[in-house]
Amino acid sequence: MDLKQLEYFVHVAELGSFTRAASFLSIAQPALSRQVRSLEVELRQSLFERNGRGVTLTEAGTRLLAHGRGILQQVERARLDLEDHRGAATGRLVIALPPSVSRTLTSPLVRAFRQRFPKATLSVVEGLSTYVLEWLAIGRVDCAVVYNVAPSAAIDLVPVLDEQLYLVSARGHGNKLIGPAVTLAEVAEHELVIPSLPHSIRMLLETALANEGRKARVAMEVESVPAILDLVQQGEAHAVLALNAIQASGNADAFFVRPIRKPKMTTTLWIATSSQRHRGPLIDQSTELVKELLLKLWA
Repeated sequence: MDLKQLEYFVHVAELGSFTRAASFLSIAQPALSRQVRSLEVELRQSLFERNGRGVTLTEAGTRLLAHGRGILQQVERARLDLEDHRGAATGRLVIALPPSVSRTLTSPLVRAFRQRFPKATLSVVEGLSTYVLEWLAIGRVDCAVVYNVAPSAAIDLVPVLDEQLYLVSARGHGNKLIGPAVTLAEVAEHELVIPSLPHSIRMLLETALANEGRKARVAMEVESVPAILDLVQQGEAHAVLALNAIQASGNADAFFVRPIRKPKMTTTLWIATSSQRHRGPLIDQSTELVKELLLKLWA
């Protein structure tokens, strides 16, 4: 059985049409039909029932599709393993980013990734750090940028940088972007629009206030950073965010921010990967690229 014939058969079965499969594979439809027909002759069974709307699988075709997918996946895994062995960065990388980081990092990362790894593909997903760690554990993503997380035997963590947290308010007349520092006690006096638990900044703030015998005055719980900034700009409440979130909004002139000191409030950005799964050259080299970009963009 020829692997190319098997690949063609799987594409026709999944797309339900010789025409669509030929277009997807960029080959002539008669050539595709001949390859699939040769496979049917070799197996001495019909794999498709042809009709005016396309094709449907016969019972034999359904059985072969299940085997064919597994065979092609195994061949692809073998190819990637051999590429890993010679150090080539190929394959597909799925990276998860916090929403506030994604706004700044995604475009530069896509451009740099395509330039540095032309034989690889990149997929970017957004999620809060807590959820992202679950995705790493189940293999949905290959690596992630996360905020303050607890150490785990299943996750490898590399610290990248610390971000100062600021009390964010709507800018009044005559205010500059960055004002004088405020204490945590002063933050506790303001009504806040803030993400719900287990958001990393919310957890950090709640813990720091509890250590001083105080509680946050939560006016609204909102998960979206752009929505939080909209509410702050409208004067509905204040927020606690890193400066990058303000700069990435494209509307920094609308805000007045003050660093939180006494105690100093910072959040750490980490690069996380699974310690339970194989790390090939693509993951190793891509995480180095992500670290470079974070340090450059956040500088």
